[in-house]
Amino acid sequence: MPKLAVLAINGGEKRCNVVWPTWPMWDDHERQGLLAVLESGKWWYGDRVKEFEEKFAAFQSALYGVTATSGTTALETALVALGIGNGDEVIVPPYTFVATASAVLRVGAIPIFADIQPHTLCIDPDDVARKITARTKAIIPVHLAGYVADLDRLGEIAAAHHLALIEDACHSWGSQWKGKGTGAIGACGVFSFQASKNITSAEGGIILTDNEQLADDCRSFTNVGRRKGGAWYQHFNAGSNLRLTEFQAALLLAQLTRLEAHTLTRQTNADIITQGLRGLPGIIPIENDSRITRRGYHLYTIRLDLDALGITRDRFVDALTAEGVPASVGYTIPLYKNPLFERMSIDPTSRPYLGDRVDYRQVSCPVCEQVCADTCWLFHTLLLADESAMRAIVAAIRKVCENVGELQPT
Repeated sequence: MPKLAVLAINGGEKRCNVVWPTWPMWDDHERQGLLAVLESGKWWYGDRVKEFEEKFAAFQSALYGVTATSGTTALETALVALGIGNGDEVIVPPYTFVATASAVLRVGAIPIFADIQPHTLCIDPDDVARKITARTKAIIPVHLAGYVADLDRLGEIAAAHHLALIEDACHSWGSQWKGKGTGAIGACGVFSFQASKNITSAEGGIILTDNEQLADDCRSFTNVGRRKGGAWYQHFNAGSNLRLTEFQAALLLAQLTRLEAHTLTRQTNADIITQGLRGLPGIIPIENDSRITRRGYHLYTIRLDLDALGITRDRFVDALTAEGVPASVGYTIPLYKNPLFERMSIDPTSRPYLGDRVDYRQVSCPVCEQVCADTCWLFHTLLLADESAMRAIVAAIRKVCENVGELQPT
């Protein structure tokens, strides 16, 4: 008789039967907040926006918060406010959402890719130092999955070369570095409130900083060039209209009431998974840094030893998903391999200031390219389930690893 399949992908019984939490989470706080705005007739950029800016800034231990329409436009705003523009170079990681680099392009600057660290998936300070030129004006570390980049080393590099350190904190609501919230440890930081994020109003973003002048400059850009003390129709720069609505602020204020508890739950549950996978052949651990005093997980990332497993990452993800644990392959190529950057290299006249300075087809970040092939993600919603669900995740991963011989290496 043929052997019965063990793995669910081959017809076996799935290991994990959890009904996972859905996202977004909401209750009467959101309903009442939205109704209050509706009935007030004051829908536009008012007291609730101001209240949320102050409360979220305080939550991240920053002095100032300036909301925007998205994390992308928040990053563009920060770059403009810092005076970064045509021909300037900004060092970014290639393992991130496109906005980290496209925002640089949008202000006329040039993204320079520095590799990531294999044990953090965040930008490698040593490679950052190698990529600095006379044209470099800023570094944008990404706190990938809520793991905080090495802000000590990056801060030292930025200070030594008089560069702006802009934190892309769009995965790190609640994360802390040595007790201080991410977002205002560098010159400034940006957060996203897009639909998948740990606190959401469907779209939206914010810039945090401890620098009052920088906050005022960001506010001016998001508010069509107005400045404090100026007349309503007096515009001081070519700003944009990036203002949040009162409806979005009402949603975010409600979401913020749960963020502390959710952050701690995700962190506790992630620790259970990490402990359960420690020492498992086929899994490359991503251990926490003691300087990260709180981590606001947006993702739980798992690196695979593909040589030990003998299969592709995609095959592993298919098998794990079949076991009842929804998983994603995440970023499958470095940013510089996107058509956007390949096209720029073929036709640099599309960016006249690029000239022959960068040919993205020649860029190589070997760690990132390996990570794009061997890393999978579990989304933050899974980390809001109970402890038994975390044990089930560990059991499902162990089951796939221990029975990997059943999988064809496609």
